[in-house]
Amino acid sequence: MTREAALDDISADRVRRHVETIVTEIPHRAAGSENGRRMAEYSRDALQADGISDVRIHELPAIVSFPEHADFEIRSNGNQRIEANTLGHSTETGEAGVSGELVYVGSGAFSDYEGLDVTGKIILTELSYSPARHEKQRIAAMKGAVGAVMMNWGHPENAAVPFGSVKPVWGNPTPQNVDAEMPKIPCIGIPRVDGLRLKEACSNGTVEVWFRTHVVNGWRPVQITIGEVPVDDSPEQDDFVLIGGHQDSWPGEAATDNAAGNACVMEIARVLNAHRSELRRGIVCGFWTAHETGTMAGSSWWADQEWARLRDHAVAYLQIDQPACVGTTTRWATASNAELKSFHQRIEKQVLEGRDQKWNRAAKNGDASFFGLGIPMFHGEGSFTDQELKDTALATLGWWHHSIENRLDKLDWEWMQVHLRIYLSWMWELCTAPVLPFAFTPVAEQVTTRLNELAGPGAAIGLEKAQAAGARFAMAAEQFDALSSDWRSKFDAGQGDEDVARLLNRTMKRLSRILVPLQSTAIGKYGHDPYGYTPQTTMIPGLYDVPKLAELEEGEDLWMLKTRLWRDRNRVVDGLDEASLLIADARALIEAKG
Repeated sequence: MTREAALDDISADRVRRHVETIVTEIPHRAAGSENGRRMAEYSRDALQADGISDVRIHELPAIVSFPEHADFEIRSNGNQRIEANTLGHSTETGEAGVSGELVYVGSGAFSDYEGLDVTGKIILTELSYSPARHEKQRIAAMKGAVGAVMMNWGHPENAAVPFGSVKPVWGNPTPQNVDAEMPKIPCIGIPRVDGLRLKEACSNGTVEVWFRTHVVNGWRPVQITIGEVPVDDSPEQDDFVLIGGHQDSWPGEAATDNAAGNACVMEIARVLNAHRSELRRGIVCGFWTAHETGTMAGSSWWADQEWARLRDHAVAYLQIDQPACVGTTTRWATASNAELKSFHQRIEKQVLEGRDQKWNRAAKNGDASFFGLGIPMFHGEGSFTDQELKDTALATLGWWHHSIENRLDKLDWEWMQVHLRIYLSWMWELCTAPVLPFAFTPVAEQVTTRLNELAGPGAAIGLEKAQAAGARFAMAAEQFDALSSDWRSKFDAGQGDEDVARLLNRTMKRLSRILVPLQSTAIGKYGHDPYGYTPQTTMIPGLYDVPKLAELEEGEDLWMLKTRLWRDRNRVVDGLDEASLLIADARALIEAKG
């Protein structure tokens, strides 16, 4: 079977039938609820109905949240009530609620607090923009605020009341992070139309507000569904591509988020299973839960349980979340780890036929629970234009996102067929290519660019050692990419060598295991940074604080920061040199074969 034959088989109509069934029969698929369990069972049954026999539901304990409405009043000029929702994992205020002066802090990043004292006050922040809700809450609590009000994104007149979670802990908490990273203050979400009025009022004088939260937080049994399409008689039959997305949701239909993504995974699995004799590598489908109200508890738990197998055999991770939203047909946007960039953009160009393409470095959001393992990931979908985003306060996922307005009418079914063709083309190549389509020169470019940006203040910690390691890796990556490209051409010409292919592919996986955690985590391999953690907005998060070296005077604070950054510099040097040596060893083995 060719890729074209597989593409002829993929069907947006089948996806639509799944989505319609899910949103009408299993609305509000909350983790830890009966509907959460029913959704896990639906995912299992759908895969089995398409002939995929290896499907299991795993139950695990997770700390999740069941938020309800919030009571919110403006008390400056008489009592004016505003409709509001308690945000997931908000702390409980009790019957007395919490009151104080409202202070507008923009997007709620550290820089937005410059010149402001919010101690004992309630902050008003944009729900959109960077940082994420979880980080907004963490920063507000650090700054001494006693509560947070987050206004929705969308057009200025948007009256949708947002849902969302503010739990920074990625996955279940541990004894080491439960005190520092679980939410500290009560948080609510309000419509944008009301938030803008409050923002204006804050600029004109003192605004006193009061709110009361209604939420139940605690440990519940939750379920994830894992389905596998294995391959037989293949040189790399133990390897697999991981594909998945979350199956829990907020109240209502949640059609785009993420019934549509779940249905896409089901349909891709059906097609690949029907033709698995053509595959070199298998696929593993993950239908995660506790994404919305558990901050990735399902996917992070599975990563912990399957660590060794994922480390040795996972090739890449394709996440599908909110495909084919209405109004996004002008542009396609993909976020990825850089070693995947040239591969997926080549396929996008073939399928999109002239549409604009946008690329971003993959950040640790969504169910990106595999960065510590070093599995390169990517996700892509239609995107609003820059002007549309500007007009809607950066509503990247539609004004209806995380609200009761997320209904079936927010999906574009013709556009869904294009999404499916791209997703299946990606999966087909990753599952069939004799030599994996990775390129590490783009990784080297990102690393060296970031190290050069930090060179000035970084001189205080000898960052030139990391720059030298980066230069060595850049040269090695260029040589390795050329070697890989040469062997792809040989396989295309029918002159491939299976031993060489397996060596190249094994080296690529090991390179990612080294480089992805280095580029994408501050904590390192075995833990998780908080969701939306500010340093992760930059390449090599461990070096995020290097610019502070130029700001601090000689003394205790500077000495302690230098001590930490020396160690982070050493981590970078070790990782880059290890990657360079790995490439050298692989090249030597291949050259020895003649």
